[in-house]
Amino acid sequence: MSIILPITLTTAGAAALINCWLAIRAGQSRSAIGGGLGDGGNARVLARSRAHANFAEYTPFVLILIGLIELTEGSSLWLWAVSAVYFAARLAHPFGTDGSFKQGRFISTIVSLLVLLGLGLYAISLPYRMKPLPEGVEAPLPRG
Repeated sequence: MSIILPITLTTAGAAALINCWLAIRAGQSRSAIGGGLGDGGNARVLARSRAHANFAEYTPFVLILIGLIELTEGSSLWLWAVSAVYFAARLAHPFGTDGSFKQGRFISTIVSLLVLLGLGLYAISLPYRMKPLPEGVEAPLPRG
């Protein structure tokens, strides 16, 4: 059996695990103050909830772009590297919001924006850089 999009599959799996971890952290801090909706005015609950929400705001776009680029061009070392850099940055964010890694939030924001911008621009350029297939010729499966 062959995996068509190994980078996307690995990245999506890592995103699911990180999302679960962030959700548990937010839920634990909310439970510590009596549960319920919202942050109850508690700075720690707010910080952990925002770290979780922030991850959920960026990650779907990054996953979609990685998947479409991998589907178009196939697996590549640079796409693996972009995925790893993105997740390293995203892991720094919750520690930055908690205050245990002061610059984590700033670093994560800058790296996440740069990854999203870079992937977006690269994806936009692909249709204009690649030659269309001749009439009647089917696209081969992505390499990888």
